[in-house]
Amino acid sequence: MADHVMVFAPAPQLTVTIEQPADAVEIHLHPGGQGIWQARMITSLGVPVALCASLGGETGRVLDTLIAAEGIDLHATTRAAASGGYVHDRRGGSRTEVAEAPEPPLGRHDLDELYNLALAEGLGAAVAVLSRPTDPAIVPPDVYRRLATDLGRNGVKVVADLSGEHLSAVLEGAPYFVKVSHDELTSDGRAASDSVPDLIEALHRLQDEGARSALISRADQPALALLENDVFEVEIPQLEAADPRGAGDSMTAGVAAVLAKNGDLLAAVRTGAAAGALNVTRHGLGTGRPDAIAGMAERVDLKRVNLKEVGRGRQRRTTPDELATRVRAR
Repeated sequence: MADHVMVFAPAPQLTVTIEQPADAVEIHLHPGGQGIWQARMITSLGVPVALCASLGGETGRVLDTLIAAEGIDLHATTRAAASGGYVHDRRGGSRTEVAEAPEPPLGRHDLDELYNLALAEGLGAAVAVLSRPTDPAIVPPDVYRRLATDLGRNGVKVVADLSGEHLSAVLEGAPYFVKVSHDELTSDGRAASDSVPDLIEALHRLQDEGARSALISRADQPALALLENDVFEVEIPQLEAADPRGAGDSMTAGVAAVLAKNGDLLAAVRTGAAAGALNVTRHGLGTGRPDAIAGMAERVDLKRVNLKEVGRGRQRRTTPDELATRVRAR
């Protein structure tokens, strides 16, 4: 039985960070991008990862070596254009961008090769995580719709961490779990505001459009999750943040790792919340000790939300059978 996760990370970046914790300057080279950070956290939780990506040029060759060094099973297609990257200076205590090399959109032949690779690897996995490219223009939204549909129809649990047109597209494929941040929902017009009633309304719309379950992260506020037929507020202990970036990606990774082990959604969300909370206490994105995450997960409190109390009157839910019928009809 498959017990690993396929992470679709179409365009990883080479990250160069300059730091000076003491007298000497340090230069750190790492692979970066949402899919990389998710794969790193899933691996740290003891679940094997098959990372599907497109790499090119000198930066692509460096990324190939760096990704393999992290113990991630890389499956990459080769493109002519160089992979993207950036240089950040943290010597002043905060991140200052020195330079960035963007990556051009993938061409038709590159997309075909990457899609076939991701489909083949995804069909052999228990869970497939669909992560966004740094620039939405790199990969068309329809690629995500097709992957979600093809993998979901064949029994793979699809976890999506997307926004904008890419989120709309993946919802057509009826993903098993969707994670999105509250600011992405409001900027996309999917939530009227960041109030709890409006975000709960947005959760139900995500389900109506195809998601079996969904979670909205809310920065330092408790996340909101629609799991099957219930809405939960996800409360975690407050921790001092060293670097707030990557918390949402670690949350998605924790959910995927538990689902790959055949855990239930409640346990998956607890682990995801713990992974996200602990990630902000570290400078490395998508990192965390599995024992610390397990301990923190025990402190995560899932509180059922009384929909009448928050002014959310609609009670009807889309059932899994209705979702399956909707997918077969496409």
